Amino acid sequence: MAQRFKYSMAANVVKSGGIIAYPTEAVYGLGCDPHNELVLDQLLKLKHRSPKLGLILICGSIDVALRYIDSPDDALVRKLHLSWPGPTTWVVPTTGLHPLVTGGRDTVALRIPDHPVCQKLCAAFGDALISTSANVSGKPPALNVLQLRRQFPSGIDHIVSGSLGDSTRPSRIIDSRTDKVLRAG
Repeated sequence: MAQRFKYSMAANVVKSGGIIAYPTEAVYGLGCDPHNELVLDQLLKLKHRSPKLGLILICGSIDVALRYIDSPDDALVRKLHLSWPGPTTWVVPTTGLHPLVTGGRDTVALRIPDHPVCQKLCAAFGDALISTSANVSGKPPALNVLQLRRQFPSGIDHIVSGSLGDSTRPSRIIDSRTDKVLRAG
């Protein structure tokens, strides 16, 4: 019961337009509602991140991920099933997302993480969440709550406790149209 409350409380913060921090496979992440322009802008300002870079969406299931893909074909769906959940982010064609999420492109970066906290957060929220490393641009990502609070003494509305996963590297990023690796994992 306490665990379910932990995730529903975090989901309510996101639904209310807040920014949350949470453990992922490798680092602490920051998340928010990908459909709320005000909080997207706050998140980018908090990180001192260029809006041209775009952000990653994490999902709890393939069904949720497919909502964000413009005309997914069978080959793409097979790729997703083979690599998720796990440390692979796919850049896929999309429509209808805010330019702060996509960086102004016609694609979005999607991932289904293999971390129980991320999975439970997505389930409690009922949709995809923004996921970006918890760091001010140019600084190392936070690996624990102390580092998180040092980089962000304010601006985070809720911190979800938990352990980091076993990964020491960020997810690899692959362009789904060309299969080109954009970032090695």
